[in-house]
Amino acid sequence: QLLSSITGFHGHHIIHTHYILYLFCSSLSNRNRWLPAKLKPQLFTGKPEKIIDDFDPLKKPKRNKFAFGCAILASMTSILLGYDIGVMSGASIYIKRDLKISDIQLEVLIGIINLHSLIGSFLAGRTSDWIGRRYTIVLAGSIFFVGALLMGFAPNYAFLMFGRFVAGVGVGYALMIAPVYTAEVSPASSRGFLTSFPEVFINLGALFGFVSNFAFSKLPINLGWRLMLGIGAIPSVFLAVGVLAMPESPRWLVMQGRLGDARQVLNKTSDSKEEAELRLADIKQAAGIPETCTDEVVQVTKQNHGEGVWKELLLHPTPSVRHILIAAIGIHFFQQASGIDAVVLYSPRIFEKAGITSDKYKLLATIAVGFFKTMFILVATFLLDRVGRRPLLLTSVGGMIVCLASLGVSLTIIDHSHTKLTWAIALSIASVLCFVASFSIGMGPIAWVYSTEILPLRLRAQGASMGVVANRVTSGVISMTFISLYEGITISGAFFLFTGIAMVSWVFFFIMLPETQGKTLEEIEGCFGNFTKKSNDKEVNVENNSNGPIQLGTNGRHA
Repeated sequence: QLLSSITGFHGHHIIHTHYILYLFCSSLSNRNRWLPAKLKPQLFTGKPEKIIDDFDPLKKPKRNKFAFGCAILASMTSILLGYDIGVMSGASIYIKRDLKISDIQLEVLIGIINLHSLIGSFLAGRTSDWIGRRYTIVLAGSIFFVGALLMGFAPNYAFLMFGRFVAGVGVGYALMIAPVYTAEVSPASSRGFLTSFPEVFINLGALFGFVSNFAFSKLPINLGWRLMLGIGAIPSVFLAVGVLAMPESPRWLVMQGRLGDARQVLNKTSDSKEEAELRLADIKQAAGIPETCTDEVVQVTKQNHGEGVWKELLLHPTPSVRHILIAAIGIHFFQQASGIDAVVLYSPRIFEKAGITSDKYKLLATIAVGFFKTMFILVATFLLDRVGRRPLLLTSVGGMIVCLASLGVSLTIIDHSHTKLTWAIALSIASVLCFVASFSIGMGPIAWVYSTEILPLRLRAQGASMGVVANRVTSGVISMTFISLYEGITISGAFFLFTGIAMVSWVFFFIMLPETQGKTLEEIEGCFGNFTKKSNDKEVNVENNSNGPIQLGTNGRHA
């Protein structure tokens, strides 16, 4: 009656006005739960539809502790790569002195593990589809364990290179499987938080590596660097034990036709029973299993075990798959092409060029680098599901551009100065620390989170391995050529080059990457296919038709 007296509308006009008022109120509160679950879609399409929002409680659910634990255990594999990156930055100083190798041999030794990891990445996709995500994690830890021991006992350069080869294969397995497993067990409400864990543990491993360098630097030169490398086998032991407490990925279980087991895992890793059933229905649909099927074990077609995946990815991709593939490979390429591994691996040399000559102070400065990376990656984990992937990524890259330019300017000033400029040295150190902080708060974790969650179930393992390949190849090229690069164009010129690459990456991300925050893994594929479409752009179309229902469109899908 009040609406009638205010608007002058009667009958079904009042219904339309009432629902417009409902839309306004729900947009303010971001909670549209008070309409019955079956009524909301009927107002738009005339057909009932289930969405995860229908099952969300009025209060924000607490983080699922079981999914949290699974993500931590899976992400521990990333410590292996992080430790190797951190420890090699300092160990390389003593390896060069002890084995008397050239700069070319040294940069090959440092960077070659990234190319060796390609073997593990190529094998990991098919291996994880064959033996499961969980046992692939065990395999990754076991291979790295052997590689770390070989490096620790290496008597010469050739044997050390062989140890790097074995460890690199383990790193390739670990890099691919950790984000895939974590994304597949995580509920949509905390997927960004949990899937960023691999990057958290890479940074934590790097910090351990920096501390290890400082701790063993006082030992005899022929013993110190071997302990630095060999002690990296310890995390592998904890990983092998911890994985026994992890369940298998529910999506892998569905791919094997084990619906009963998948349901049990989803019940433990979802925020509610209803969400677990909805996630199971989405996975079954993606795997080609009828939604009405309630059997505990079913027969799954061969295509869901990996056949035809490479053909769909590379030879005959749909527009959405092509867009997804470009986005996944592009974000991994630019993550490394912006120079993060050059800064971390060669930070002692950068600080030496900035005017720090003592080994002790160079190693202490690298610990500061590891500390800043770790602290800001922890900040990023709490922002991913609040701010969203896209704004956080663009802000992060913007900060990286400023810091790289500042580092290039300060090193240029130091290089052309005949006196020691304390302020320029301080600016160089501050630029390095701010660069790794900017990287860690966005670009670092989002590359792994985003590239994993946008891949459809049928393409996820192989697609993720392609992203890792792009990541490791780029990292290998940068780390194996950085010394030669800065000797050719000066160290400041190298960082101006990285500045230009970072600027190109910002444009690429702005154009190519839609928002995925809060969407289920199966919904995300619908956000791709139009290279300028942003998934968080919403359009509301209200038809002023007295006899027609209100139509609300969101990215071409009914709400």
